Amino acid sequence: MPKSRVRKKQVYTPPPTTRSAKKKVSPVWLAPLMLTCLVLGLAWIALYYITNGGPTWMAGLGGWNLLGGFGLIVIGVLLSTQWR
Repeated sequence: MPKSRVRKKQVYTPPPTTRSAKKKVSPVWLAPLMLTCLVLGLAWIALYYITNGGPTWMAGLGGWNLLGGFGLIVIGVLLSTQWR
């Protein structure tokens, strides 16, 4: 069986990264807004189902209530990706 060849070039080592000494911090308003969107979205959908169509202003929207509730939940999830 033939011998394996010896590697002639050096192994790649990436250059050192320069990191700032200051840590990135989320804005103060991010966490409350994120939680508010998540809770409001859940409450909207729950109210729509529990009241069987909701109050008169909610009944006029019909199936769009689900889009509104899930839209708030999606906004809350997107905000959570920015939280540090």
